[in-house]
Parts: sequence; structure tokens; C-alpha cells
Amino acid sequence: MKLTTRNEKRLSKHARVRKKIKGSPERPRLSVYRSLKYIYAQIIDDTTGSTLVSASSLTMSEAKSGDTVDVAKKVGEVLATEAKKKNITSVVFDRGGYLYHGRIKALADGARSGGLQF
Repeated sequence: MKLTTRNEKRLSKHARVRKKIKGSPERPRLSVYRSLKYIYAQIIDDTTGSTLVSASSLTMSEAKSGDTVDVAKKVGEVLATEAKKKNITSVVFDRGGYLYHGRIKALADGARSGGLQF
């Protein structure tokens, strides 16, 4: 089967990565989704299938400013502070099939600067 769209290719990569990456209660998974306008991140415990912490640029007023990389970094920092409140310090990073570049890298750097380890 030939994968035609970019999203189908991304989902194929994401499935390949998800075979190896599992979030546990000790080390949950930080999952990232990037749309054209916004970026979403959530910390998930895969044993129960529950979302522990989430953050997105959807609710941020800075998202309208236009610099999406700076907004992604702020989303990572917000996610890290919310995770600290719930005593989450270490996570497994799931880039969602996207390249580790641009907004994805900025979100990861923001989460690291906020105190998350991965």
C-alpha cells in the first residue's frame, strides 16, 4: 500500500515509534500533536490510558502573535509547571511522528527548562 498524504506517512512513523515507547506511572509519556495553527502536549499514563497533564497553545493569548516557535516553548514550560504540581519529574518523549525540529524541539526545550527530565 502506498502512503500518499503527509499525515498518513506521519501516522506510520508514529505507530512505529509507539511500538517501543510506553508510558508508565513512574515515567509517563509526553505526547505532542502539531496542527497548522496550534500545538498540543499531554502527559499520559499508558497503563491506565489516562491523561495526567495537558497544555496547548489554543488557550494562550500569545498564540495569535505569529511566532509559533516561541509559543511552543511557552507551552512546554506551562506543561512542566503543571507536571511539577502533580509530582511528575521524568517523562518519555513521544514526538508523534514529527521531525525533532522547529516547534517540536522548542516544546521539548521548554519542558526541559521547566524541570522535566527526558
